[in-house]
Amino acid sequence: MRARIHRGAAEIGGTCVELEADGRRLVLDVGWPITAVEGEDVALPGVAGLADGIDPSLLGVVISHPHADHYGLLPKVGTSVPVYIGEPASRILREAAFFSPLGFDRQPSGYLRHRQVFDLGPFCVTPFLNDHSAFDAYSVLIEADGRRLFYTGDLRAHGRKAGIFEELLRRPPQDLDVLLLEGTHIREDSDGSERGLSERDVEEACVATCRATEGMVLAMFSPQNIDRLVTMYRACVRSGRDLVIDLYTAVISAATGLDTIPGAAWDRVRVYLPRSQRARIIRDRAFERTGAVKPHRIYAEELVARRGELVMMFRGSMSHELEEMRCLEGAHALWSMWPGYLGEPSGERLRAWLDRLGIPMVIHHASGHAFIPDLQRLVRALAPDRVVPIHSFAGDRFENFFPRVERRRDGEWWEV
Repeated sequence: MRARIHRGAAEIGGTCVELEADGRRLVLDVGWPITAVEGEDVALPGVAGLADGIDPSLLGVVISHPHADHYGLLPKVGTSVPVYIGEPASRILREAAFFSPLGFDRQPSGYLRHRQVFDLGPFCVTPFLNDHSAFDAYSVLIEADGRRLFYTGDLRAHGRKAGIFEELLRRPPQDLDVLLLEGTHIREDSDGSERGLSERDVEEACVATCRATEGMVLAMFSPQNIDRLVTMYRACVRSGRDLVIDLYTAVISAATGLDTIPGAAWDRVRVYLPRSQRARIIRDRAFERTGAVKPHRIYAEELVARRGELVMMFRGSMSHELEEMRCLEGAHALWSMWPGYLGEPSGERLRAWLDRLGIPMVIHHASGHAFIPDLQRLVRALAPDRVVPIHSFAGDRFENFFPRVERRRDGEWWEV
């Protein structure tokens, strides 16, 4: 079995790996590069048959999880190319397509399920559900030609599914030749000791902010970060507040297929339709979507009257309508995403708006990626013959933290 990293050997995001065995090929992820500038037309990696689907040696694309830096180029992949992804992840992307350009509607050829093995030509594929900020995220073991490669995808050990990471350590795949290891938190200044907040730490911080805020709490986090949705709901309950979600979030919650995820019909959850979502519903005459949440909706009058009892999912596009409602007296903004987004133009506009209204902002966020001590535990448990860096801007630093590191360049074929 041979491998080629098309993108990701020297950067975070845009991940794409091609595997070849017995003249047949398999692709792991086709991500959108996070380094791409807005409006840039990013080409597909140079995988034969990926764009037109006419090369029968290409057996398919395995998508590890529904983050755009791992699936974002799928719209450019030929429709006849088989795609494999988790079933809830596929539903989430399909529902997101109505609300966001980051969604994607495509019927997969098969679904990834935890430790359920399937064959694609000479490749034996074993998915391993893992802890990540994207719901239904997988690592994958690929076996072919008597060789074994384990691709971590993106993972962590400090989210609400930390137990599944610990299960991997207790029951690891054996006799690995190569571990393709994500290293988001490996940077030029890393000393190996860095730890950040866990998801439970974020919950405690959100509770404290909610209890200390007189007015409405404006919570900013991705609707597709299901762990964070659970965290925010738990913080609301513990602080005596209700959580106001939008229609997008209600739909994504339902798409998980789990009744353990806070949704529109839950106690202490209400649904608000921002103007942009109302306009889309009217434009597409998709009134069945609003009908499904009608009993749980909240309107401007109640937002004003109960502002001190609410945590409201918020994004910058809602700023003018909330300001016009006059429901922001005593409000506090809570940012619960990667802080780097605040340095982008949209983040700067948000900060300026909050400053103008005198609304303070606090950051409570847990990373979606494992810290170095947890990656070291993973490497010890998997005990691969070689560790190949991926999903990191500092691949040259891996050898400071792991044994048997072997760096590879983008575009280079190498033997597994």
